[in-house]
Amino acid sequence: MNLNGCRLIIKGGGEMASGIAVRLYKAGLRAILILEVPAPSAVRRTVSFCEAVYDGEQQVEGIRARRAQNREEIAALWRQGIIAVAVDPDWELLGQIQPHVCVDAILAKCNMGTTLTDAPFTLGIGPGFTAGVDTHAVIETNRGHNLGRVYTEGAAQANSGIPGNIGGYTVERVLRAPEEGITQTHRQIGELVRAGDVALSVGGAPVAALLDGVVRGLIRSGVSVIKGTKVGDIDPRGNAEYCYTVSEKARALGGAVLEAICAYITNQGYNGPCPIGETLDISHSLRHKAFLIFGGS
Repeated sequence: MNLNGCRLIIKGGGEMASGIAVRLYKAGLRAILILEVPAPSAVRRTVSFCEAVYDGEQQVEGIRARRAQNREEIAALWRQGIIAVAVDPDWELLGQIQPHVCVDAILAKCNMGTTLTDAPFTLGIGPGFTAGVDTHAVIETNRGHNLGRVYTEGAAQANSGIPGNIGGYTVERVLRAPEEGITQTHRQIGELVRAGDVALSVGGAPVAALLDGVVRGLIRSGVSVIKGTKVGDIDPRGNAEYCYTVSEKARALGGAVLEAICAYITNQGYNGPCPIGETLDISHSLRHKAFLIFGGS
């Protein structure tokens, strides 16, 4: 089995989506395209491939991603072993690229429009998807016993609304916009802060750290946000190295996606590789077979 020829589209390029991409890339999947909106609002920007939308290129753990404008540029990047990032809020490239696998990793807590027909095999990350209805499989994102579990029927657990426990802190470590407005950062990711230090402002209103630690994530300046939006992340462990590597949760989700893809490829007999840019004939029978493999009726 050759994973290198498997064309993969990931919707979303934030922290979790990027961690999934990193794990898949390291496992041998190199034809990866990330679809993003025109103005991404990632908080953990140092480990988010969506930053390529602004800067043209982004690296996460040594893996490069670069912004592409069209199908030809995507194919050229794939030949160089570079992940492609495209601004495509309406997902028009799905029809042009015709991926073997489509992963919805937007983490919107609801389905923004992903369907079983997006690709022969589709995956939904987190709540908002029902396996066999919205996607062929769903990945659990809630921390705990089932984190990373692949559901072939049913849905992931509902959003708890409580951030993960890091160093004994949950809600205290997350910075949120006190009002609607434009962000302006006053600190840098990787910088140590103390409780009370102002990390950024939103619409002129200061947003201060609630505990001592390192700025693990901070939304970029100039982004329009609404009240309550997550705009920063303080890590009480104080280790700046963690700011530049994929989190344990993102790695777990990446492993779960890899598990699901390998099961799909093994069961449906795909042997790859397909030449980059080749049009894939996605027949109804192939989609139906994937549906049955992953618990459909």
